[in-house]
Amino acid sequence: MELKRFYMAKQPEIDALLDGGLEKLVPWAAPRCPFREALLRGAAGGLPAVIAEYKRASPSRGVICESLGPEDVARQYAENGASAISVLTEEQYFHGSISFLERIAACMDGGSKEGVAAPIPPTPMLRKDFIFHPAQVAATIATPASAMLLIVRLTPDARLLRRLREQAEAAGIQAVVEVFGERDLMLARESGATVIQVNARDLETLKVDREACLRLPEAFPPQDGELWIAASGMNSRSDLEAAASAGYHAALVDSAVMEHGTPGAALRAMLAGGAD
Repeated sequence: MELKRFYMAKQPEIDALLDGGLEKLVPWAAPRCPFREALLRGAAGGLPAVIAEYKRASPSRGVICESLGPEDVARQYAENGASAISVLTEEQYFHGSISFLERIAACMDGGSKEGVAAPIPPTPMLRKDFIFHPAQVAATIATPASAMLLIVRLTPDARLLRRLREQAEAAGIQAVVEVFGERDLMLARESGATVIQVNARDLETLKVDREACLRLPEAFPPQDGELWIAASGMNSRSDLEAAASAGYHAALVDSAVMEHGTPGAALRAMLAGGAD
């Protein structure tokens, strides 16, 4: 899939924000769960901290699981070993919604209402979307997200990456900057990024190369203050162990735990040594 399709998919959203939508946004006032700190605490027993993803569909897989709401999935993840929750908010290709973030936050300790299911333990949320415009960052600031994804291939300009990152971080949102290879990594570092996510899936071809993902931190080890996340192709405990051995502090798991409709049990099994 060509990257331009992702730009085109987000343009109506950006246009709506610029055409009066920004004026209606109110920055999230409640405290955000610390993202970086949660990941640093979560690594244990030879495994990286796990970011578990609420993912209803994808361009490569089609519909994965649409029978479970974000609240239920977030609760299952938080209760079964996830250090953070990734929430896909892109609508066209991933069937997501930015409203999922507030829906999950409303169910967390301190925000849940009397008479509803047991609250979700406070868990940081990563907004995962195709974000490349300051208006999208402003929209994220109006949500309870603790972190936000920036993809170097969508914003291959260190100055723009820095601008978007600083805009998010000024509001208490951690910028997670995603790379695919050496050139992307150099741009991410030039922009001042300190949380680096290496995606084993190439956005152009949608093919996964887990070995290339593992080689990157070995060739260019994390610098002081950097936190590295491995993404895509994390299907088993052995994959998580390999990521930790390569130098990753955290790993994002998605389709492998969503596809059978029991994400909490699938995550628990993966961490225990299943899902191979």
